[in-house]
Amino acid sequence: MRSLLIARREFFTAFDSPVGYVILAMFPAMAAALFFVLGPFFLQGEASMRGFFAWIPWLLVVLAPAISMRIWAEERRSGTEELLLTFPFQLRDLVVGKFLGAWAILGVALLFTAGVPITLECLGDLDWGPVLGGYVSAMLLGGASLAVGLFLSALTANQIVAWLLGVTVLMFFNLVGGAATASAMPPGFGRLLLAIDFGEHFHSITRGVIGLGSVAFYFAVMVLFLCANGIVMERRRWS
Repeated sequence: MRSLLIARREFFTAFDSPVGYVILAMFPAMAAALFFVLGPFFLQGEASMRGFFAWIPWLLVVLAPAISMRIWAEERRSGTEELLLTFPFQLRDLVVGKFLGAWAILGVALLFTAGVPITLECLGDLDWGPVLGGYVSAMLLGGASLAVGLFLSALTANQIVAWLLGVTVLMFFNLVGGAATASAMPPGFGRLLLAIDFGEHFHSITRGVIGLGSVAFYFAVMVLFLCANGIVMERRRWS
């Protein structure tokens, strides 16, 4: 319950500045533009959202750090972090609550893209299985990306630095699978790189089959980085 109270505070605090509104406006607009304008939608001749979801991992590389960059960095910069840590909340309530608030913002941003599948349904016979799988996958990938971003935000008091670190780390996790196909790559290490590639798990779910392995992977990443976030904050509390 305490985590939900913090999540609610975090969600509405995001809209105290124009950044929250810019995120909610830009993400759907960019996703639709990349799909309809730059993508091959009008050439493929079918009502399919494969091209739409192909852009989502790269949009989240930019969006997730934009959502998470201020969550801890701004608290530290403004001096409210010390006050926050004195509140009668357990540290896990603070970490989980802030994460859930950020995840809710991402969920609203994805909800605002609902006009894309509705438009496709009007144009043709859209298969809703892969569409729903794609949105579930986007939420899972977004949750993992936000957990990484929150951890990095806890390391600095500068939001821009937190954003740049987030973009860099998420780029790594979305490109690492490409190195697995290199001819000089040992097979065992190549399989490991594919196993930690965010995009590899994302596209396996967007095919319409929600694999438990990919779901477990994303939740494992969330737990890992949220625990790391908690360790950083615990050390700062006692320093």
